Amino acid sequence: MNTYDFDVIVLGGGPAGLTAGIYLSRAKMKTLILTDGTPGGQMILTHEIANYPGVESASGYELSNTMKSQARKFGCAIKSNVRITGMSLDGDIKSVEVNGKDLYTASAVILSPGGKSRSLNVPGESKFKGRGISYCATCDGDFFQDKQIIVVGGGNSALEEAVSLTKYASRVTIVHQFDHFQGFQHAIEEAKKNPRIDFVMESKIIAFVGDESLERVQIQHLATNAISEREVDGVFILIGYEPNTESFNGVVDLNEWKEIITKDNLETNVPGVFAAGDAVRKRYRQITTAVADGTVAALGAIDYIRTAKAVAVA
Repeated sequence: MNTYDFDVIVLGGGPAGLTAGIYLSRAKMKTLILTDGTPGGQMILTHEIANYPGVESASGYELSNTMKSQARKFGCAIKSNVRITGMSLDGDIKSVEVNGKDLYTASAVILSPGGKSRSLNVPGESKFKGRGISYCATCDGDFFQDKQIIVVGGGNSALEEAVSLTKYASRVTIVHQFDHFQGFQHAIEEAKKNPRIDFVMESKIIAFVGDESLERVQIQHLATNAISEREVDGVFILIGYEPNTESFNGVVDLNEWKEIITKDNLETNVPGVFAAGDAVRKRYRQITTAVADGTVAALGAIDYIRTAKAVAVA
């Protein structure tokens, strides 16, 4: 097996991982980013980003490439589309095995595996992601000014975001599969008293229809199985979030939602192992919060390594 030594290994190449790579490599830390996909993570699926400070408008692909170029300019190594086949994160030297043939070692590791919004997994959903279907009201709400939209879900996030979306949309329809909501009572009451919100209960979307962008949805009433079609400008699917932390179960502490538990400096319960981005326990998930996490985790890793070296010298 081939062995390669680094100061810090970053597992994940989304905005958190790329930002960590920028900060680490600028600080002259020998840094490696390993990602199982294309650098950029979920960000590259975003058609337009208009709320990133200093960037009036850019596609997720463009912003991802800019971050990747910055990291590489400072000397950060990036290996994409890799398969992690083993890891050992305890002790002073951490190791990550890739593709069963390469072993990478480092003094510190940053976990930034990201996550994904839960999907409905119905026909047309993949086609219209970013073309009428969104999973983030904060990110995309203002693209639907004076439009008619649907919010799918019945928890606190769906209810609260539906209310928030009425600042933009002319009409918001909440589609929920049960005859009652799972959110807190105050969130339910807030949605019900809003004159721009109506409700389609005991129903689910079974298909998204359109040409270049989303135009209609097919809705099935679960009690009667009756199917209706509704014209709509956009749909926000807000049925939960899944962190990509399966590989870290038993490696670092996770909470009941499988999010990584961290301290204020984003260090996990394992010394020298930090975490950043959407897989970390927190309420808000935006590109800007991921970038902030990447910054904090990188600075924490730098401090950890320098402190360890100072102790060793003493």
